[in-house]
Amino acid sequence: MRIAYVFLGAFLAIAQSAYAEVASPPVLAPLKRQAQAADLSAQFLSRYSYKPVPLDDALSARIMDAFIKSLDPDRMLFLQTDIDRFMADRSEIDDAIERKDLKIPFAIFNAYEQRVVDRMNYARGLLKQGFDFSAQENYSVLRDKAPWPQSEAESNELWRKRVKSDWLRLKLGGKTDAAIRETLDKRYENTLERAYKFKSDDVFQSFMDAYSNSVDPHTDYFGAAASADFNVSMKLSLFGIGAVLQERDDYTTIRELVPGGPAQLSGKLAVGDRITGVGQGKDGAIKEVVGTRLDEVVQMIRGKKDSVVRLDILPADAGADGTHRVISLVRDKISLDKQAARKTVLSVKAGDATRKIGIITLPVFYEDFDAKGKGDQDYKSASRDVAKLLDELKQEKVDSVLIDLRNNGGGSLDEAIDLTGLFIGSGPVVQQRGSNGKIEVKSAGFAAPVWTGPMGVLINRGSASASEIFAAAIQDYGRGVIVGEPSFGKGTVQTVVDLDQIVRNSKPEFGELKVTIAQFFRVNGGTTQLHGVTPDISLPGLSDPTSFGETSYDNALPWAEIKPANYTPADTITTLLPTLKSRHDARVESNPDFQRLLKDIADLKAQREKGIVSLNEAERRKEAAAREKRFKDRAEAGDGEDLGDDGLEAGERSLSADIAIENARKNAKDVLLDETVAILADEANLQEGALRAATKEPGNTNGK
Repeated sequence: MRIAYVFLGAFLAIAQSAYAEVASPPVLAPLKRQAQAADLSAQFLSRYSYKPVPLDDALSARIMDAFIKSLDPDRMLFLQTDIDRFMADRSEIDDAIERKDLKIPFAIFNAYEQRVVDRMNYARGLLKQGFDFSAQENYSVLRDKAPWPQSEAESNELWRKRVKSDWLRLKLGGKTDAAIRETLDKRYENTLERAYKFKSDDVFQSFMDAYSNSVDPHTDYFGAAASADFNVSMKLSLFGIGAVLQERDDYTTIRELVPGGPAQLSGKLAVGDRITGVGQGKDGAIKEVVGTRLDEVVQMIRGKKDSVVRLDILPADAGADGTHRVISLVRDKISLDKQAARKTVLSVKAGDATRKIGIITLPVFYEDFDAKGKGDQDYKSASRDVAKLLDELKQEKVDSVLIDLRNNGGGSLDEAIDLTGLFIGSGPVVQQRGSNGKIEVKSAGFAAPVWTGPMGVLINRGSASASEIFAAAIQDYGRGVIVGEPSFGKGTVQTVVDLDQIVRNSKPEFGELKVTIAQFFRVNGGTTQLHGVTPDISLPGLSDPTSFGETSYDNALPWAEIKPANYTPADTITTLLPTLKSRHDARVESNPDFQRLLKDIADLKAQREKGIVSLNEAERRKEAAAREKRFKDRAEAGDGEDLGDDGLEAGERSLSADIAIENARKNAKDVLLDETVAILADEANLQEGALRAATKEPGNTNGK
């Protein structure tokens, strides 16, 4: 081990001398608490995970591979010689963690920083020259499995094509050469500057991500910042000023004001204003934050309820030398309502009837664990919010309810169970098997369902975990029709463990682990693990199953099956499905919007499989012209506008332009939702017809 460290140290000395013409980024070193946290995590994960994985040479190799991949996923930065040197320590990480020594990952990260600095400076240097866009050459956009460059010359050629590709996109977007040089120089400079802002905690978080995910795809390590973000995502609230912030040209910029928050109510802030300094309390010194990392500025602005924060503001319409103003705001509780359940109602023609379909969109299964534990009767909860929305939809006399769980990655298991109870009342919802093999049946305990009418669930590849528990239970009970594409396939349960509590540490130092503790099974005995939930009626999707979903992980748990729970399914949906499917097929066959979507998906898949883009301007303009014609035809048909490709990345347009594009995407026609609503309208019609037939008295034909 000592020899390996000397080897890496020698490599870094050589690397830095090779880049003597540019300032080297700071050399980051591990902290004592980080080494202790890694050792604590190893002890816990090797004993208490659902499938404990010993920290040995095999896991060490997996961690090394995952860590390098996280730093250089497209194999654009490291050279093969770098990788060869790293691999000398591939089986040594386990011993190092046990010795509370993190030199290996930190040495790799320091080499990574240096490569970023070198490559960005090289890329900026290329901008001084032009490019020949008449040449016939291609650029590979899929390099995750490509070999690392064998030499600096090979890396230079790779980056020449990368910069040429960036330049051509902007050129095709209508930018002049001068504007392109300015845009790309700033883009590469921003990437360069980020390399100088990395801190020791960033390295440790990246390394622990690689370690935890090597044990299990859904086991995670949370440092202080990651832990705070996770808690916010579950509570849907925080204490702050109620402003969404964005980093733009070294300034922390107001991206959005949360309605009802201190910032919006004060009338002192506007979208586009830039925060140049932050002070604590009524008279605390204001610390300049220009060039400071966004996450650090956010932490300075958040704080305790009713405390004062002072902001030095450069107005949106002022130049860099404009007049600043200092404002004081009192922090308050901010509800993140955009992530909360919300409803809409759509009317759709189905046969001779017009049906009202209530749509409840649920982005996450949130639950304020702390407030619930303290006995707060009004704690934030997904199922509680949905129950209120269902009552409102009943007042609006909707015919059917759709629960839209697209891209809902899960959350609280209890919330998934309670949400199911809103539609089935009481009964088993999910079976859970712990590491000891014991199976526990978890049931909903509602006296009666809140909604008894027709319903459905819309899912996609991004619907995972708690979403799959809910959708699977609705499907197994025959309670509603499941529409969409196969879900993610995450059939495991995690819990959060506070490492400081384990060692009775009085102050937060070691972070938290989100650990897989069980596997869940459907009430029918199957599992969503790997396979996900298969919809009753399939819709197309844009995602690539090979790179997104449980099947994309090489260490995912296998599919399994246990005995069914004691539950009573209905056969209503099974009876209706043949008719629902035939009507769906006929409808989409003649729906131009749906057919255009299928064409888009086919084009995306073809491009994905191709994996390269041409760097020949004539070829690219021909492709762009065909794309523009397709979108022009759509616009004339009333199917939205062509947002095009201006070659710019987030933050490179004006703020107003970014917001306009975001709003256009939000307001674009949702073809899949429209078709799902039509399916639910058919379901309502068929169920109503079946009910009428069932309630007719025998022999009574009503005079017919």
